[in-house]
Amino acid sequence: MFSKTRVTEPGPRQQPAAETETTPTRSFDTTPSYEAPSAPAPRQRGTPSVLSADLIVTGNIKTAGDVQIEGTVEGDIRAHQLIVGETATIKGEIVADEIVVNGRVVGRVRGLKVRLTATARVEGDIVHKTIAIESGAHFEGSVQRQDDPLQNASMAKLAPPRTSSSDAE
Repeated sequence: MFSKTRVTEPGPRQQPAAETETTPTRSFDTTPSYEAPSAPAPRQRGTPSVLSADLIVTGNIKTAGDVQIEGTVEGDIRAHQLIVGETATIKGEIVADEIVVNGRVVGRVRGLKVRLTATARVEGDIVHKTIAIESGAHFEGSVQRQDDPLQNASMAKLAPPRTSSSDAE
């Protein structure tokens, strides 16, 4: 990097052998190291978003990821995996691939895999592909098995209400 030899002197510039071994060379890159992501990073499975026990949400929640609810939600929830904690209260429809209920749900439950633990309190219908209800769970409503309960949930909301011919006249 630095030498005591003058640059203007004729002839090749040489450094002693011992100096080349101990002197590290550094290069500096002036390009910025930060690049803005072109798309959001995919959510890691196994790391759910947690809504704490002191949180009250009024409105719908929709995510492609996993959610763990410990607080109160007044609205519908749609997620990949939903865990309803022991301190949670949900008033609305919940739709997810996997649902584990430890707390209270007032409304319809739709999922491929639905599990009610011993501390679960569900007041509403359950539409499922597979279900497990532990001893001690409290459930009031009907249970219906469907091959694809998630497809029927989205179709029911998109379909216009039917009117019979006697209503139209």
